[in-house]
Amino acid sequence: MPAVASRGRGRRRAMSEINMVPFIDVMLVLLIIFMVSAPLITTGVVDLPSMGKSKQRPQSVIEVIIGPDEKLKIRVDKAEPSAINAAQLAAKVKDSQAGNAEVPVIISADKQVRYESVVKVMDTLQRAGVLRVGLAVRQGS
Repeated sequence: MPAVASRGRGRRRAMSEINMVPFIDVMLVLLIIFMVSAPLITTGVVDLPSMGKSKQRPQSVIEVIIGPDEKLKIRVDKAEPSAINAAQLAAKVKDSQAGNAEVPVIISADKQVRYESVVKVMDTLQRAGVLRVGLAVRQGS
């Protein structure tokens, strides 16, 4: 007779249970570390950009208006807008600036106009050498 009694057919069965005690110990240590270090972390201040008001309104403003049918109009100093085509845009803006590159150009577009049309107008003005190009915004809504 053998000295060690074996169960079954003489094979050892592998233990298929996961030992959870070390896992729980590690999780508790991490929990304590995070609880102690959380009050010590300083929160960063995020400076978000805001739309400011200019100090002085420019004396002369050129406004490029893009209508809902994507037709272009140009208005100089709150005068009556005149219709132009895309090929004339750069030359007309440069003429309206009269050699003064500091005269700002504002692009006003209808809300139904595709974004691509606005970008094309901005690109045309940039290629023509217009330095100050902005977008009109509506306050409140």
